[in-house]
Amino acid sequence: MRIRNLGRTDIKVSNICLGSMTWGEQNTQSEGHEQLDYALERGINFIDTAELYAIPPKPETQGSTETIIGTWLNARNNRDKVVIATKVVGRTDKGNWFRDGGISARQTKAQIDFAVERSLKNLQTDYIDLYQLHWPDREHEGFGFHTYIDPDLSDMTPLEDILEALSRHVDAGRIRAIGLSNESPWGTMKFLALAEKHGWPRMASIQNAYNLISRRFDYGLAEIAMREDVSLLAYSPLAQGYLTGKYENGALPEGARKTLFKRLDRYEKPWAAEAVTDCLALSKELGITPIQLALKFTDSRPFTTSTIIGATTMAQLKDDIDAFDLDWTDEIDAAVHELHVRLRSPCP
Repeated sequence: MRIRNLGRTDIKVSNICLGSMTWGEQNTQSEGHEQLDYALERGINFIDTAELYAIPPKPETQGSTETIIGTWLNARNNRDKVVIATKVVGRTDKGNWFRDGGISARQTKAQIDFAVERSLKNLQTDYIDLYQLHWPDREHEGFGFHTYIDPDLSDMTPLEDILEALSRHVDAGRIRAIGLSNESPWGTMKFLALAEKHGWPRMASIQNAYNLISRRFDYGLAEIAMREDVSLLAYSPLAQGYLTGKYENGALPEGARKTLFKRLDRYEKPWAAEAVTDCLALSKELGITPIQLALKFTDSRPFTTSTIIGATTMAQLKDDIDAFDLDWTDEIDAAVHELHVRLRSPCP
């Protein structure tokens, strides 16, 4: 396990981050606690959650994942041993149950205040190490697109208002650092410029999808991450399970997300199946497992600070953590580069 700085902060995080979005839906509280205990034992000190979770989002389970982490922190009395990251939802008209009164979720000052206080209560802590904007308040296809369509920004919450609201919580000690998620190069640089102009906290990190078949981060955000010290927290490194091979040839394993929820369309785009098959074939050719190839790939990038893994069973969690022990060689790197030149980035 390697420990790295989060952006330009003094927060130290492990290169593996334990994702938690299945806790409260596919996993029970006791199973979540077991994963947390094991992760900490293996040297992982970084835990990621969100006010949205568990997944799939619904009012019955909203906030349950934070609550499970909170009960673990309370039972183990080890808050100082872990770095907790959570997120506030972005603009959405689909989940009017996120806020009291049935209003649509937005990143206004009042809603950020509400979300921070609720997350603190759920997590049973008086501070959040990293507080992230889960996706933008403005209309933006943050989850991947092939053709840019300029959205209407007339109704967006001004970025200044969002950053100022977050800054107040940092000043009050409720948040140690702030970050982005599912954000674009434009949005990232605007937030950085505003922080410098007004003396507000700068965005320490960006949590975006990044894996062997979703590499758009390379084309614009990677340089920002490197030159501006904005840590990539790579999520979906296994492409929602596709890069493990478990869905190959139409398989639907019992208990898997695709089997249960039928909502993995981000990795069912044109050419996605061919790309996944090629990745699986490459791992076989290299004599390593598909999980080793996929997870060590994200870890090997110079702009990746931490790779977020998630599991529903302890066996999966152990395999995921063990995969990072692979020695990333020049041969593997060259083979992955050749693969990318052919595949480009078909997902999500």
